[in-house]
Amino acid sequence: MSQPQPVRGTHDLLPEDFRRHAHVRDTARDIAARFGYSEMATPIFEFTEVFARTMGETSDVVSKEMYSFESRSGESMTLRPEYTAGICRSFISNGLQQNVPFKVFANGPMFRYERPQKGRQRQFHQIDLECVGSDDPKADVEVIAVGAAILQSLGVLDRCRLQINTLGDRDSRQAYRDALVEYFSAYKDKLSADSLTRLTKNPLRILDSKDKGDQALVEGAPEFDDYLNDHSKSFFASVLEGLDQLGISYDLNRRLVRGLDYYTHTAFEFVTTDLGAQGALIAGGRYDGLIEALGGKPTPGIGWAGGMERLALMLEGMPQAPRPVAVVPVGEVAEKMALALAHDLRLGGEMIEMSFKGNVGKRMKQANKANAWAAILIGEDELARNVCTFRNLDEGSQEEIPLDQITAKLQQYR
Repeated sequence: MSQPQPVRGTHDLLPEDFRRHAHVRDTARDIAARFGYSEMATPIFEFTEVFARTMGETSDVVSKEMYSFESRSGESMTLRPEYTAGICRSFISNGLQQNVPFKVFANGPMFRYERPQKGRQRQFHQIDLECVGSDDPKADVEVIAVGAAILQSLGVLDRCRLQINTLGDRDSRQAYRDALVEYFSAYKDKLSADSLTRLTKNPLRILDSKDKGDQALVEGAPEFDDYLNDHSKSFFASVLEGLDQLGISYDLNRRLVRGLDYYTHTAFEFVTTDLGAQGALIAGGRYDGLIEALGGKPTPGIGWAGGMERLALMLEGMPQAPRPVAVVPVGEVAEKMALALAHDLRLGGEMIEMSFKGNVGKRMKQANKANAWAAILIGEDELARNVCTFRNLDEGSQEEIPLDQITAKLQQYR
């Protein structure tokens, strides 16, 4: 019988990999909290319509990549491919309209059926930030600033660039949409099959097409700037001014779009060239029509998501694992006392390594393997005098310490 293997597009997070992920998660959580974002979580699966409504039925995610299944009661369920839809659904179903701005941070696994490659898996993990209920451009600035602060704390901000664009308000977007339909309709015979489908339902997504023929046509497409009204221009100018005030540099990318109608105003991505084609580390934008599309009252919102696998790949060096203290009994008489001491120290907040069996030499080898920085040795003689031997493995020194003072001794090194 062949050895079992993980499902294609999934991978095990072994301790070393998990430390990198945990470092990304904990850093993001800490930074988000400083900006006033509380942590939450939504179920790992939702009714399929939650994602179909919010991501667009013509999008690749909905049409090709979602993991959907039928429940025993015959209802269509989907493993979440992203976090925003679930958070907005939660905002509606929990009646949180009076809690705006609703500022939350989340993290967890997502699922998309796509070709696995570096930094992209079928089960992957995201950090997510949402600010629901504010239509002020300062909210856009803050959300982007949180992302920049996280990247800076992870040591990767200087290896990526913020790309930003405006999608305008609904009126501007509709005017631009009409212009795109008119332009691309003249080239129906040259458009790819996917772009032909998008032409009437979602023409802005043609600008994202990876088809080379489509890309050649996109080069001559109308520019969004020509269709922005005064309100849209003023809103975007306020966002850029806020970023300037915070010293957050950016590049204008007029081809950066979000295809669905409820996306408005700001769209942005923090992009790197260090990971090849999978360059977006954090991507987001304003979605003032999304909650309404889900059946809620019109409520503005803005947020972003970041890929934890990609961010973990960007880390330079390995986050250091916490180092334990080894408790080493010398002889059978000391076993019970050592076990009780190790337990008390653990309850007191210390990380303790204690082998289950072996002589002193084998246990010290295990302590070195665990990268212990110190060892507490207890033998029959020490027990008779109510002391232990404290050995600092980093410094190569040792001394006898009364057992009732060992906790205070360890705290000196914290």
